[in-house]
Amino acid sequence: MIEWENDEQLFSLMAGKLYSAVISDVLDDAGYRNQVMSHKIRPLYENVVAVGRAMTVLCMDVYETPDQPYRMEIEAVDSLKPNEILVCTTNGSNRYSFWGELLSTASVARGASGAIIDGFVRDCKAIMDMEFPVFATGISPLDSKGRGDVVSFNIPIECGGVRVVSGDIAFGDYDGIVVVPKQIEEQIVSAAFDKVSGENNIRQELEAGATVKYVFDKYGIL
Repeated sequence: MIEWENDEQLFSLMAGKLYSAVISDVLDDAGYRNQVMSHKIRPLYENVVAVGRAMTVLCMDVYETPDQPYRMEIEAVDSLKPNEILVCTTNGSNRYSFWGELLSTASVARGASGAIIDGFVRDCKAIMDMEFPVFATGISPLDSKGRGDVVSFNIPIECGGVRVVSGDIAFGDYDGIVVVPKQIEEQIVSAAFDKVSGENNIRQELEAGATVKYVFDKYGIL
């Protein structure tokens, strides 16, 4: 049985041993069947893994430049803590890019683990060069000033069709993004580690020539 003492240990173990599909399967089995974000939210580059506590941000379309542009966006990013992932919903807006290089740089300096944006991003080459995990629905050079504005953060939101509350665990890799509600995290994460162990046994038996039916009847995992 895998044990951990704090978030840093937990997230290191999850990043090294788990993947979105197995976490999704375990959530399904526990009755939580709507925890995977929309397939439209994709990583900027391959081999990206992001895991951490969600820090939620709500952004909305605007149609004029506010008196203090970026004010609450700056507050949200400056409030990031180590091992947090900024999770922002723009409700799928394609009018602007919410995220870019400078916000990624600030997030890295604060020890954040990534950013998940239900919307567009820019400065992608620079973000990839720093290997900061970012997920988004698209890419555009358009600035958010006068097009979108943060109206609140650290409140419950819906991102990619999934309800997210600050403190939930967000896990993203090339397959997609899954959200583990904080109140069931120990149960789900422990079960995910157990399932990975079982899948490793199945893989070995399949490589040795066992049939899929045989291993499924034996382990109940597929």
